[in-house]
Amino acid sequence: MQISMWGWVAFNAFVLAMLALDLGVFHRKAHVVRLREALSWSAVWIALAMAFNLGLYFWFGPKPAMEFLTGYLIEKSLSVDNVFIFAVLFAAFRVPKHCEHMILFWGVFGALVMRAAMIFAGVALIERFHWLIYVFGAFLVLTGLKMLRPNLKPVDPQNHWLIRLCRRFLRVTTNYHDDRFVIRDDGKLWATPLLLVLLMVETTDLIFAVDSIPAILAVSSEPFIVFTSNVFAMLGLRALYFALAGMMDKFRYLKYGLAGILAFVGTKMMLVDIAPIPIAASLSVVVGILATSVVASLWRSQEVQGVESISATQNPEPLFAAVVPESFSCDRRASPRDANSVF
Repeated sequence: MQISMWGWVAFNAFVLAMLALDLGVFHRKAHVVRLREALSWSAVWIALAMAFNLGLYFWFGPKPAMEFLTGYLIEKSLSVDNVFIFAVLFAAFRVPKHCEHMILFWGVFGALVMRAAMIFAGVALIERFHWLIYVFGAFLVLTGLKMLRPNLKPVDPQNHWLIRLCRRFLRVTTNYHDDRFVIRDDGKLWATPLLLVLLMVETTDLIFAVDSIPAILAVSSEPFIVFTSNVFAMLGLRALYFALAGMMDKFRYLKYGLAGILAFVGTKMMLVDIAPIPIAASLSVVVGILATSVVASLWRSQEVQGVESISATQNPEPLFAAVVPESFSCDRRASPRDANSVF
């Protein structure tokens, strides 16, 4: 593919315009994103990705279009792991619901910049040192096997190395101050816990990018295909989070599907010079693994709900149960040295 400089400029201008429209118009005021809004935005981002894919088909032919679609599906499926980690982080830091979109917006923006650098570096390295493709392939297979281990331990905000480092060099308030990352009090700048959460989100995405970038390089070595498929998957990450965060337990087998996809693309990379796998076959395998894991998860979820429903009928809960909600401060006027810490 021969993409001119103006093609790159036009695509990045489109991305920046969509981000500006998202934050400056539709989410100008911080608010809780409901399921209906999240599903609507998910549909918008998926539709834009498919329209772009259709344009690739007409302008450059079926091969680049299939490479884009395969890479997009891989990145989209791997982003489910990001959604799970974000949900854990937000719960551990007790992030106010109306601030979650702001964190994810700037988290995605920073992730796009980091991933762009990693994509171009990865393509350049593989072009210069072809043997690295075997290293990336083996790494993906090992990563897929590691995903089969038990779930991660809960995040401890107090003891995480990044939080300790930030609190060593920054003045950090003990409370959230609306949706602000930094405040000024008595002439001094203070970082709020929201900034720490943003740094945690960026660090987490950087770790996930180490897996996802080699995975998409197994599908295509064209920088434009790798970059655009990654960008479209990341742009829909925020909407995906709000759509799936409340029902992650329904996709209990998706983790095994993601492990299978990573193992497959890793094997594909290691066989590239021996028995190259056609892109159409790769697309079929990725779609098949995803569909199988999702259908199996939903079937299992319905089965478990049926058992729980029978159990609840036989052993009903008290009509009036005491519920004590967690409390946190989200007052813009609260003092930075307030004793009611979110940590």
